[in-house]
Formats: sequence, structure tokens, C-alpha cells
Amino acid sequence: MDNGNKDGYTVLSSKYLFRRPWLTVREDSLRLPDGRINPEYYILEYPDWVNIIAITKEGDFVMERQYRHGIRATFYEIPAGVIEKGESPLDAAKRELLEETGFGGGRWEEFMVSSPNSSTCTNMCHSFIARGVEKISGQSLDSTEDISVHILSRDEVFRLISNGEIKQAMMLAPLWKYFAETVTNREQ
Repeated sequence: MDNGNKDGYTVLSSKYLFRRPWLTVREDSLRLPDGRINPEYYILEYPDWVNIIAITKEGDFVMERQYRHGIRATFYEIPAGVIEKGESPLDAAKRELLEETGFGGGRWEEFMVSSPNSSTCTNMCHSFIARGVEKISGQSLDSTEDISVHILSRDEVFRLISNGEIKQAMMLAPLWKYFAETVTNREQ
């Protein structure tokens, strides 16, 4: 951790409260630029994430449905996962798409990088678009994953995001950007 002065903010002390593979909680004491002290600033350390807007050769979207215990509901999502140590964001995205859906191949581009919660989380989310993907294998899920794969049209996906049927903000951001850019490009 860097204790240096960043934009006038200085970390005075730092201690780990909880460390597990998927959740690390750190408590920092922070001096603000005006000299005030925030003695309990909590930080969640996560590895970086990836998510993928996967579009088949036919122009359909590869979507998933899975239960999310935090809000105790099942929703549509785009494929996503954690970047493993030593893995590039692109390699992680290709691995996650294949493991979760059995789809692969296509033309890949990094679409955007965003912060899931810049006030308390350390990680970034790398969003990719994979165009022209095709089914190349079955799913290879972790023992705790329960994911169903759905192939949806562009209009069906747009209705899902418009109607609030996709809830995960890190998935909504690239989807909304994709639809905004494709509509803008069509109008030009």
C-alpha cells in the first residue's frame, strides 16, 4: 500500500481486519487536505474483474441468468468473473466466457474500464466486446456456480435493461454504452 500524499490525502495508518480469498477488509486512518482526520476509512480489496458483451455470428447476445444472494434474486447478466493472478484482462475475459457459457472465438476488443465503487473498493472492471462468438464447448462451472445460458436478440436485451431486469451496475454500464454508441453510429 502507498502511504504517500495523494491530492492532499495522506494515509496515516492501515491495518487489515479480515482476509479471505474473495474479501479483504482494510481500515485506514486518513488525513484530509484541510488537516481533519478520518480515523476509520474502510477499504474492500478485490482483484480486478472482467465482463463480456458477447455477440454471436448471427447478431444475438450470449446472456446468463444466475441467483445473486446479496439481493436474493435471479437476474439476467453478461458473462463475468475475476482476473486470476498473472492473467491479462483479455485472457481472463476469454476464459470466463468459455467456462460460463461454452462460447468462444470471435473478434475481441476492450470496450471500457470502470471502477465498481471508487470510494471503498480497490479494483477495476474491464469490459470487453466479443463479436462473432460461437458455441465451441459445454459449460465448465465452478462447484458453487449455477448459471443458465440464454441467447437473446438485441431487442430482447434492450428491453431487459430498459425494464430494470438487469440489476448489476458493472454490467449495465457497458451495455448502456454499447446501445448508446450503436444508436449514435446508426444515426450518423
